[in-house]
Amino acid sequence: MAETSTSSLVSASKNSDSGLQIHLHPLVLLTVSDLITRHTLRRQQGPIVGALLGQHNGRDTTLEHAFECQVISGEEGAVLLNQAWFQTRLQQYKDVHKQPSLELVGWFTTTPPTGPEAQHVPIHQQIIQDYNETAVLLAFHPTSVLAGAEQSGKLPLTIYESVYEGQEADRDQSMDLDGQETQLYLKFRELPCSVDTGEAEMISVDFVARGGGNAADVDASTKTKGQGQASQAPVADKAPKDAGVQQEAKAWSDSSLLSPEDEELITSLTARANAIKMLHTRIQLLRSHLINLPPSYLSNSPTANGSTKAEAPSSTQEEVNHSILRSIQALVNRLPLLIPSDGVAFEEESLSEKSDVTLVRLLGDLTQETRNMKEMGRKFGIVNDAKQRQQRRGRNVAQLYEDNDELAGEQMAGTGQPYE
Repeated sequence: MAETSTSSLVSASKNSDSGLQIHLHPLVLLTVSDLITRHTLRRQQGPIVGALLGQHNGRDTTLEHAFECQVISGEEGAVLLNQAWFQTRLQQYKDVHKQPSLELVGWFTTTPPTGPEAQHVPIHQQIIQDYNETAVLLAFHPTSVLAGAEQSGKLPLTIYESVYEGQEADRDQSMDLDGQETQLYLKFRELPCSVDTGEAEMISVDFVARGGGNAADVDASTKTKGQGQASQAPVADKAPKDAGVQQEAKAWSDSSLLSPEDEELITSLTARANAIKMLHTRIQLLRSHLINLPPSYLSNSPTANGSTKAEAPSSTQEEVNHSILRSIQALVNRLPLLIPSDGVAFEEESLSEKSDVTLVRLLGDLTQETRNMKEMGRKFGIVNDAKQRQQRRGRNVAQLYEDNDELAGEQMAGTGQPYE
């Protein structure tokens, strides 16, 4: 849903005349989303505030890194940065990122889609007065995400620069009173922004996207119930829990854990499901755009004089954007490249590759079984040798007993005494 109103802190002139261009990197988006997710799941209180690090290249500003900031309550309940902590952490980041050197270029927080509010002004004034007078504000809009605004293709965030302007009422009064200076107020003006990605960031983003299935969704009610039972047990009864209950709980905990193979499978399926969902959303967006075009753009039927004259769009139809239509046509022209021209040859090649993979797997299994048989033969030889040595030792002991009996019999026969 589009917002029809804006905050009183947003400048009336929507277009920025500073010429400042913002280049946003995905690492900043990952940091902001991770901070908001942890803050929400842990049910933490207080505002979400973080710093933005980047570079100034003329009128271009890059937002490359971000980190969370500690805040304190100032005068009249104003939220401010913890000055000592922030200076130490900022210097640590500068020491790490020396080539290329990064500096504080702004800060981020969460705001409504209408724009910044009064509680955001003290932190911004603190940053522009103590660190960077051209600091920008990255405002993330969680309500836009919950409302499903991401399907429009626009990121749920806005980047603002700060300007000092006078109120409209003050301007009118200053025109009546000559020589009276107009009081200036801090305002925020939206800046254009583009997303830039480096090769290293592409690897990290792909790794995060593939690892989404490893995150476990914990039921809050179950977790709270377990914590309550654990905290109440020592108070109610100092006796230890029953052994059967502990074993049952341990067995349930072990059964709820996923094996690495299951986690890998869930990760793969989650990545594919997200890709299919995104593809479906994009296709529906293109389809809705084409449906709202004038009828003359949807067919090649000529008019009465034999020409294809474009009709003016009605109030319910979208304005024709020929650059978008050319991009859609180029995309449609590339679709046949994804379909093999020779289906029989493609199937034969796929079958050949599948046979090669199967053969390699069978050879690996055969090698493993051969190794297992060799190991079993070695163990059998050890056991057989030990058994034979034991048998020989038993025969030697029996022969020794027989020899002793014969010798004793001979001695008894010579003395005439019976042998017992």
